[in-house]
Amino acid sequence: MSTSFDVIVIGAGPGGYVAAIRAAQMGLKVAVVEREHLGGICLNWGCIPTKAMLRSAEVFHLMHRAKEFGLKAEGIGYDLAAVVKRSRGIAKQLNAGVGHLLKKNKVAVVMGAAQISAMGPAKGKVSVKTAKDTQELTAKHIILATGARARELPGLEADGDLVWTYKHALTPPRMPKRLLVIGSGAIGIEFASFYNTLGAETVVVEVLERILPVEDAEISALASKAFKAQGMTLMAGAMVKRLDRGPIKSGGGEVTAHIEVKGKVEKMVFDTVISAVGIVGNTEGLGLEGLGVKIDRSHVVTDAYCRTGVEGLYAIGDVAGPPWLAHKASHEGVMVAELIAGREVHPVRPESIAGCTYCQPQVASVGMTEAAAKAAGRKIRVGRFPFMANGKAIALGESEGLVKVIFDAASGELLGAHMIGAEVTELIQGYVVGRQLETTEEDLMHTVFPHPTLSEMMHEAVLDAYGRAIHF
Repeated sequence: MSTSFDVIVIGAGPGGYVAAIRAAQMGLKVAVVEREHLGGICLNWGCIPTKAMLRSAEVFHLMHRAKEFGLKAEGIGYDLAAVVKRSRGIAKQLNAGVGHLLKKNKVAVVMGAAQISAMGPAKGKVSVKTAKDTQELTAKHIILATGARARELPGLEADGDLVWTYKHALTPPRMPKRLLVIGSGAIGIEFASFYNTLGAETVVVEVLERILPVEDAEISALASKAFKAQGMTLMAGAMVKRLDRGPIKSGGGEVTAHIEVKGKVEKMVFDTVISAVGIVGNTEGLGLEGLGVKIDRSHVVTDAYCRTGVEGLYAIGDVAGPPWLAHKASHEGVMVAELIAGREVHPVRPESIAGCTYCQPQVASVGMTEAAAKAAGRKIRVGRFPFMANGKAIALGESEGLVKVIFDAASGELLGAHMIGAEVTELIQGYVVGRQLETTEEDLMHTVFPHPTLSEMMHEAVLDAYGRAIHF
């Protein structure tokens, strides 16, 4: 294999492998260095396998509702090992698919740990420690796509037995009976939703004043109501101060959590804890300090074009900071590859990237929340449309949910959209496209939405913002 390239990408997750393929498509000679597995955390231990498990939980939930649909289902149960096996099989299939795509596009793949030994107007140098030896690679441009890992707080460290990270939760050694989930962001709520649906007595602790704190407050409140109806216990404005781990007489294990709420500490006993308190960028061991790369709270500091300030060195995806989303990483990968190839590019706008949470019910959003728009001094118009007024939602047996839109009162600009309910993670893209095309309320009002669909609610919500809703 050649050791000289136009571009070396460090990390083969959804940012790295996409950047490599796009660069290769434009005729650049590209190598990818990956220390663990092609597809990164997203494909192997994140987005894809969690959705596979959540789908199993969704089907299990629907089986219990068979009578509502005029159907019969008896002896309903689940095989956790089989659920996990399906999830891991899907991850393995897609992992192989990434390898095929890289090979198809003639991207060299080097499995090993990378360290950048030099950078500058001349060629950058990357040393890769493989299972057999150390390889020295050179390239004019280097893209950091090393991703992130679960954050561990002192005293709350995972052990894989009683206290789990997302990796342990994807390959559980047992089905939790009494589960504590620390953190109510997307990761925490998705696992809480999965295990709660399968029967775990689930408690979620969130240090901020409401669950799903990055979402619009109205959507967060509706999610809270739905989760409580499903039997979850939600403790917002609370903090896990300590975990005491120890055996119990039955031969299993237990964790006593010391949870502070409003200045008082409450002790609660669990057999399993999932820690989902954020992520830490993978910046160690890459040689970044010696190159003068600025790192802020474990994440590489970049400009709008993902440039690090060190000539020829870029950082994309989770290692470069929020939003920590695979689709953001992929889009940045394409942008940087095209920038390197001399194409005209547009910087990624974080405020136009949708966030999706695949709990039951689903949550999705893009742009400003109502509170953020008001705080920015915007005069706004807000429209809402409930699932209960949509024929398709009622036919699906999914009448709980809401579509909410926020417009600038003066210009008609779509400032934000927020949804909760069935399939909203698919619906949200309609508003994402609208924002990208700088649509106004008039454009959306004049758009014909097909009937009967859930998407009609998107139209009605816009109409509602201007006092023109037909079906509500």
